[in-house]
Amino acid sequence: MDLISDIISNKTLVAACCAWLIAQLIKTAVDLVLYRSFNPERLVGSGGMPSSHSSTVCALAAMALLEYGASSFQFSVTFVLAMVVMYDAAGVRRETGKQAVVLNALLRDNPFSWKDEILDQKLKELVGHTPLQVAAGAVLGILVSVIMWFSLYA
Repeated sequence: MDLISDIISNKTLVAACCAWLIAQLIKTAVDLVLYRSFNPERLVGSGGMPSSHSSTVCALAAMALLEYGASSFQFSVTFVLAMVVMYDAAGVRRETGKQAVVLNALLRDNPFSWKDEILDQKLKELVGHTPLQVAAGAVLGILVSVIMWFSLYA
């Protein structure tokens, strides 16, 4: 029973999880509005607006800053983690998604005899984020931590 109460009282963990959940719900709502159909994959999937990866790590870093201070080990580790994750989301993973679009088009439009041996299904194209999606996720994560800090923990 102590384990559960320890987890629930862990402010950085709760903030990060809440930011992730809120981002995924917003992402699902945005997808619903844009495409006029519910896609349950958006509830847990990557890519889209806002970046749940960015919101999660920024909430973690913001809460670490509020809880432990700017000179703390906790803040420095979470800040660096947030920078790496956001760089990856807007860089490497975004490029991977662009490559998947090209490869899917090649496989769809060209009847290669070996096509079925290479891929059983289409490559996932929505894996990365635009800089705007990353920034929106970052702002969301920071806001979640600040709101939680001043409403629940102050």
